[in-house]
Amino acid sequence: LYNFMDGIDGLAAVEAITVAAAAAIIVSLSGGSGPVGLYLLIAGAVAGFAVWNWPPAKIFMGDTGSAFLGFLFGGLAVLGDTADGLGVWTWIILLSLFISDATFTLCRRLATGQRAHEAHRSHAYQRLSRRFGSHRAVTLGVLLVNAFVLFPLAWWAHVSGVDGAIVALAVVAVLAAGAAAAGAGRPDR
Repeated sequence: LYNFMDGIDGLAAVEAITVAAAAAIIVSLSGGSGPVGLYLLIAGAVAGFAVWNWPPAKIFMGDTGSAFLGFLFGGLAVLGDTADGLGVWTWIILLSLFISDATFTLCRRLATGQRAHEAHRSHAYQRLSRRFGSHRAVTLGVLLVNAFVLFPLAWWAHVSGVDGAIVALAVVAVLAAGAAAAGAGRPDR
């Protein structure tokens, strides 16, 4: 899913930086024993890359970088559930913008008979970047949603004792509704 979302300048990099930094903050402030240094290393390495990937990008992440980040975050989510770090639901909340857009788009494309394996430009983030005429606006929007909505919700779910699954599913559902409203998965005209 992460790789599907690497389609406009800076988007996958901003997602990685904000998710990894939020994970480091949540573990640090909650007294957890997760690999804070690794989370900061990921955020720092991608931030170095993001200087060149910021809109208008001079270099691109490509499938190798975005697939690696997706597998890395997936592995950290699984390991977090077994190593007293961040649980899988906290990771899903942190990554929910990418999860909801990619999943909703793929499901709508399949449901409407479109070929899932063919290239397209129907993700919500792609439609929004065309609507606003700017990769930068959408990338900044993702940064703001991650920092001021998803990070606080992930923090709350992690420390409050609330069922993280309920929070994660609610967040993904709301964001999927937003993707639907943006036209995600509709055939290009």
